[in-house]
Amino acid sequence: MSKKRKISSSLGLLPMYLFTLVFVLGPLIFMIALSFFEQDGWSYRAVFTLDNYKNALTGTYLEILFSSLRLAVISTAAVIILGYPFGLCTAFLPKRMQKFIMTTQMIPYWVNSLLRLYGWIIIFRANGLLDKLLMWLGITEEPLRLLYTYPAVVVGMIYVLIPFMFASVYQVAERLDTSLIEAARDLGASPIRAFLSVTLPLTLPGLKTGIIHTFIPSMGLFFIADILGGNKIVLTGSLINDLLNKAHDQPQAAALASVMMVLTAAICILLLRRAKYER
Repeated sequence: MSKKRKISSSLGLLPMYLFTLVFVLGPLIFMIALSFFEQDGWSYRAVFTLDNYKNALTGTYLEILFSSLRLAVISTAAVIILGYPFGLCTAFLPKRMQKFIMTTQMIPYWVNSLLRLYGWIIIFRANGLLDKLLMWLGITEEPLRLLYTYPAVVVGMIYVLIPFMFASVYQVAERLDTSLIEAARDLGASPIRAFLSVTLPLTLPGLKTGIIHTFIPSMGLFFIADILGGNKIVLTGSLINDLLNKAHDQPQAAALASVMMVLTAAICILLLRRAKYER
């Protein structure tokens, strides 16, 4: 490549570099720097302190962080159980049926996510649609208290996150060479053995991509817990929101956000490194 072409290509990438610097790295660096500042009334002072991180890693803050991590793990596991077979089976269907399923997956997301979550309130509330269905089937005799519970929050998480797992697995499974599965079956492998030795390893990249795309958002979707869990389930995102808007403790909020970011990044890096070694 000539020198002029290198210069022109670099200039072409300059807007992207500037955008990343101003709108991604800039706020990130400011947040990390702010986490070491000291709270001063409704503002802060540029005085170095580690107290914010001490608070974030002890007491109630640490309990809420582990609660957020536990919810993210449970939601991700549930999404794997439901989304992986859904994406895999869709990839083996005829093309026309694949397009239909992909369309049905996209249509609900034309509606605002908050409105869709309020739809779950109608389903979960006492004497709601689910209660009436269960009583009509004779499974229950009186209304259940499903709204503002931990299971309701998990269902909301699954509902929002399952398309990420479905799309990641489907994109890999669609390009899967089915002749390899047929060869394994011809050589005497049972359906389960063929799945474990051929299908699962070949679709593992899509599964791991889906895990990353599911786990990272699940750590920050506090509005789902606020809507479906009420005040009973407090996550780190909710705590950060309260610190910013109610307590006006920006340094402490920045410290909590930094800890959550580092924790999420560490888990994703470990997953990616393991995937690299398995190749």
